Amino acid sequence: MQLDQPLNEKELDDLDQFLLGERTPEDAMTLDHLHGYMTAIAIGPETIMPTEWIPRIWGDDGKQAPKYKNEKEADRMFNLIMRFYNEVTITFEVAPKEFEPLFVEYEHEGKSLMNAEAWCWGFWEGMELRPGSWDEIWDSEIGALMRPIYLLGADEIEEEELPEVEDPVKAHKLALEIEANLPAIHKFWIPRRKAPVSTVKREEPKVGRNDDCPCGSGKKYKKCCGAEAQ
Repeated sequence: MQLDQPLNEKELDDLDQFLLGERTPEDAMTLDHLHGYMTAIAIGPETIMPTEWIPRIWGDDGKQAPKYKNEKEADRMFNLIMRFYNEVTITFEVAPKEFEPLFVEYEHEGKSLMNAEAWCWGFWEGMELRPGSWDEIWDSEIGALMRPIYLLGADEIEEEELPEVEDPVKAHKLALEIEANLPAIHKFWIPRRKAPVSTVKREEPKVGRNDDCPCGSGKKYKKCCGAEAQ
């Protein structure tokens, strides 16, 4: 399966169920959480390699990993995650205004509302991979466009801001604003986006071809990041 093919409904459901399953760490991201996380990585100020961001899907410290049934399952989940991510990046490249954040829809007092909180938690965690590098947009003329993500995603907000997120209708409005604002946030970073650092100092032993890949995919190094390096 090519990595540029979007996930179909069954594959999306399979990934969702795996993330929620008993064989993943308790702190593993949910599907909407993961989508927000990958969106920040895809459109942010720096290119971040999968070897860095994938391990944090399973927990904040990046040191946990799922208990895969076998290598085939590890390969499939890695493939689904990368295709899920590539779908985000390709949509922003070809049709950013058509990008749809994966928000939770629910019924409230007879109305269909969206809950963007988990998605924003993920976006915030993606930003925290490179916290200082996001400062420029907060201080720019479009800094206000980031406010809905801050309100729903930050660990702490001001007490006087709580009514904006605790009221379901107002939180739904923030979700709509986020979807409308993302193309402009993406556009802001296009000319400023930095490439990944190409040279690093090795501080750990070299990974063997038959060792488990350090990115946390569950695959052998030669079939994962080792293959990419070649």
